[in-house]
Amino acid sequence: MSLIDALEWRYATKRMNGNKIESTKIDALLSAIQLSASGFGLQPYQILVIENPEIKAKIQPAAYNQPQVVESSHLLVFAAWNEITAEKIENFIQLVSKTRNVPVEDLKPYHDSIAGALLSRSVEDQVKWMDKQVYLALGTALAAAAKLEIDSTPMEGFKPAEVDAILGLKEKGLHSVLMMAVGERDAASDFMVNAKKVRWPKEELFIHL
Repeated sequence: MSLIDALEWRYATKRMNGNKIESTKIDALLSAIQLSASGFGLQPYQILVIENPEIKAKIQPAAYNQPQVVESSHLLVFAAWNEITAEKIENFIQLVSKTRNVPVEDLKPYHDSIAGALLSRSVEDQVKWMDKQVYLALGTALAAAAKLEIDSTPMEGFKPAEVDAILGLKEKGLHSVLMMAVGERDAASDFMVNAKKVRWPKEELFIHL
């Protein structure tokens, strides 16, 4: 499928059949998320990839009992850092240096740009910024899943504090922002499977200047 055909095919799947998605497709999906854009390239988050049915069952009540949580092949929990620190920025600069074979001292302007923009913010403002980066990753994940013909459901409808407690995220310096169930649609049970996609027409959505 072309990208446009894939995006036409996808929808927020309401019921899944529990079938496992092949590992090569999951690996490709995770690679796409890894390649997602983020501010400064910092990627201030981690993604928990949950297959364990017992863990999914614990999460389901915190997600208002949405069936996709337990019917999914994998449940992805997008969790942002709780705080941006000088150490985290330094670790990122070290990664840039190693990946691009550039001396760390040559990256000082880049380091100072990140530090100046982010360390000057309150923790609350940092979290707001990091949560936005998670949405960028989710957008990439949804498009990639569609291209791979993996059904998916983006989820904001859950109780973050409860999910954080189940997964021990506070101890990891993280907090849950979004979830995404991936799997295979249950066409017989999903009332949305044949519904036409509703989007604003281009002449109303786009403003050309």
